[in-house]
Amino acid sequence: MGTDKHVVIVGAGIAGLAAAWFLRSEGGPRLRITVLEGGSRIGGKLHASEVAGVLIDAGAESMLARRPEGRELVASIGLADRLVDPGTTRSSILSRGELRPMPAGQVMGVPSDLDALAASGILSADGLARVPMDRVLPATPLDADVSVAEYVTARMGEEIVDRLVEPLLGGVYAGRADRLSLDATMPAIAAAARKERSLLRAAEDLVAAAPKNAGPVFTTLDGGLGGLPPALAEASGAQVRTGVMVRGLRRAPAGWRLVTGPTRDEAVVEADAVVLAVPAAPAARLLSHDVPAAAAELARIEYASMAIITLAYARDAAPSLPGGSGYLVPPVEGRAVKAVTFSTSKWPYLAEAGVVLVRCSIGRVGEERLLQRDDAELVALATAELAETAGLRGVPIDSRVSRWGGGLPQYHVGHLDRVARVFAAVAEQPGLAVCGAAYDGLGVPATVGTARRAASRILEHLGPGGEWQHDGRHPGERAATPSA
Repeated sequence: MGTDKHVVIVGAGIAGLAAAWFLRSEGGPRLRITVLEGGSRIGGKLHASEVAGVLIDAGAESMLARRPEGRELVASIGLADRLVDPGTTRSSILSRGELRPMPAGQVMGVPSDLDALAASGILSADGLARVPMDRVLPATPLDADVSVAEYVTARMGEEIVDRLVEPLLGGVYAGRADRLSLDATMPAIAAAARKERSLLRAAEDLVAAAPKNAGPVFTTLDGGLGGLPPALAEASGAQVRTGVMVRGLRRAPAGWRLVTGPTRDEAVVEADAVVLAVPAAPAARLLSHDVPAAAAELARIEYASMAIITLAYARDAAPSLPGGSGYLVPPVEGRAVKAVTFSTSKWPYLAEAGVVLVRCSIGRVGEERLLQRDDAELVALATAELAETAGLRGVPIDSRVSRWGGGLPQYHVGHLDRVARVFAAVAEQPGLAVCGAAYDGLGVPATVGTARRAASRILEHLGPGGEWQHDGRHPGERAATPSA
């Protein structure tokens, strides 16, 4: 690979920064990598700041430990010794007015152990009696993708969806089970259900096949996941520029031309290859000229907004928090708060803090009006919730409201087919790739996986036999105006 190869990555969230690292680690030091971020900081939803003098995540606080991509990325940049497991893995569901233990053996809310489900008390007697009917009902066809609610309701009834599946899905996607795709959001359940007539049996098979003593489901970094983006940026050796909005993307004779800045003072950046690591809507706008088929599909992906309210209490205000790491709230409970994390109970690196730290999540798809309330009102909602359910009395000594407008893509029915069409259209354009949460999963490992595939596609194009051979000039020398 020659010294004149220049890759521009649009977006400095975890996907864009991971793509930069993979390009550097697999493409070598001679590759020039530029990351352009329209916002004022890097990291996207991985960001930490202080509350009551304690550094704590404002966005995503953990990643799946049982998917390898996240842990491998952390290890590859020398941070493996900073990975920490949760101090407790127990959690609860707030159902029918009380905190009830999450039943053992459930898979994204689909039960495999009826005794554990009954003991949890999450369902009413009628709801509990409906679940085992799954064993005698005729098969429910799964010839095509369907919503989670449609399939699980047909097998186990509405109450299992309302009180167990919905809060678990809501905690990940902030979406609705009657619109979310079974294939995209519960791929293991969907695959097992196509082999078994009974959904209970399918869940039992998945639980039985899971590795024993695999360790906690989640992990994070000591100091929070917000520490990962700056470490990635430094390790990649990329030129990372914030406050640079990319407004246009066009095919050029020798690669791609990106237009940045305001119309009255625009700049052009030329590149041999481009990775779009931005949400679906801006990706659609940038692809609309040269890849209209992909742009049309991306424009149909909806997003949900949410807010995380982090509260700090004096230790004497919380003499005995409920056990476990926190709880989820089903929409049928009619509460504004959808999830609560007892951060100082969950994470050992916060346990020594001189305060009690709690995170409350507010906002599901369709609840935009709730999120229009000002910060003080959201803090008041969260404080009232914690006083009632967790016994936290008094006024918090500090608080932070983190708003994530349009932060969570919705994997509606047909999502996997839509993504396949996007990838197929992009694949027809040499030197172009896309990655991020809009495609194959919202969590850090899944997003990192899309970044690695994007980097591999770019490196394959730029390697020996790549389509374009440059004339020896640096790509930036061909810019019409000074490059960003």
